[in-house]
Amino acid sequence: MTIQVGDKVPTCTLKTMGAEGPADITTDEIFSGKKVLLFAVPGAFTPGCSLTHLPGYVVNADKIKAAGVDTIACMSVNDAFVMGAWGKDQNAEEILMLADGNGEFANALGLAFDGSSFGMGTRSQRFAMIVDDGAVSHLNVEAGPGVDVSSAETMMALI
Repeated sequence: MTIQVGDKVPTCTLKTMGAEGPADITTDEIFSGKKVLLFAVPGAFTPGCSLTHLPGYVVNADKIKAAGVDTIACMSVNDAFVMGAWGKDQNAEEILMLADGNGEFANALGLAFDGSSFGMGTRSQRFAMIVDDGAVSHLNVEAGPGVDVSSAETMMALI
């Protein structure tokens, strides 16, 4: 079942790339006591994700944070090394790059999809959500290809 507005974010452990290598970060650490704008992409370095989705959040990070968001996070079913490299490539210093290597968080949210026909295995659907102290206040899931309802501009209007 897909997570809904009002639901608590499931407990899960993700990875980030730190100075010492991959490091664990829990959903409690990410979401508890904070307002978080989390967006998810099907894959780092893929065209729509690299040309449109992540760049929108990078260029608007200051405005998003000025509107009261404590953390902007980007999640993908990739490993921490890939997410770290992608964040550097995209100058995403203000974005918390989250690796959901095995798709556990995407599955727990009910937002995973089978990308095997594209040679990608299990991936996350493209979505964005605003989470207030662990509870989902807005959830926008893309119905098909493209970046529309989960774009930085769309989500900024909901903050």
